[in-house]
Amino acid sequence: MVDEFTQTLLGIMVGVIMLGLGASLTPRDFFLALKRPQGLLIGVISQYGIMPFLGFLFVTFLVVPEPIALGILLMACMPGGTTSNVFTYFSKGNLALSLLMTVTSTATGIIMVPLILVIYAATLDIEIPRGEIIKVLAVLLLPVLLGMTIRKLNANVGAVMEFCGSMLGAFFIVFIAVTWVPQNWQFLLGTSAATYVAAIGLGVVGITLGYFFARALKLHPRNARTVALETGIQNGPLAIAIVFFTFPDEQQQAIVAVPALYSLFIVITSTMVTFIFRRANTAAEQKMPDSLL
Repeated sequence: MVDEFTQTLLGIMVGVIMLGLGASLTPRDFFLALKRPQGLLIGVISQYGIMPFLGFLFVTFLVVPEPIALGILLMACMPGGTTSNVFTYFSKGNLALSLLMTVTSTATGIIMVPLILVIYAATLDIEIPRGEIIKVLAVLLLPVLLGMTIRKLNANVGAVMEFCGSMLGAFFIVFIAVTWVPQNWQFLLGTSAATYVAAIGLGVVGITLGYFFARALKLHPRNARTVALETGIQNGPLAIAIVFFTFPDEQQQAIVAVPALYSLFIVITSTMVTFIFRRANTAAEQKMPDSLL
């Protein structure tokens, strides 16, 4: 549980993060991407195909109470997060493709997230407030559009906003660690191992499946790393915001457990994956054309 002040602060931070995400791109970037849309299509398929199905499998095979199951599904259905852009850069991935995939999955999320949640929740006989989730997604999409507009009008201001959004995204994880975790320490101690398996597994298995999916499509290794990180790194702050602004207080603690734990562990997972990617033999890349796909 969090108090009203913390909840409001979380909402403001998520808004700024989304603003910075929008400021990372201009409409021209989308125009250029649409001339070669295969990368974006692969990203959307991995984001809203692989991850929700993975969440469904975790809920099906792990013994967890319904609120935790809902948290797993919600986290699995989220669009990509700004954290993926940072780790893509350090992994020597395709940063332009990463940014486009993140913004595209965020923009399409207002339709895809509620739709996929409804499908899987109905299959598992779990009730979700889809109308409220749509409202939250619609409101949080506005900062993305505003950020893109500002970037087009003033590139310098847009760049500053992009930097601030990225830094705040990293700070958000720290904020959760020093506020939500201590307040819910007893709850976390009593949380089942299955919850931790799901929270960590979404990132680990998501990145792994994303990478081999991209390689199966014969993508350039640099782009395969990008797709892997974009697949497994979800927008944890957005999931947490949806929980706090959608569900009643008595349900929030259990539902937000997976998004909060996921947000904490994905940093560790992504750091380890980055070291693996950077140490991997890249000799084959030198023989391949350095293109989007």
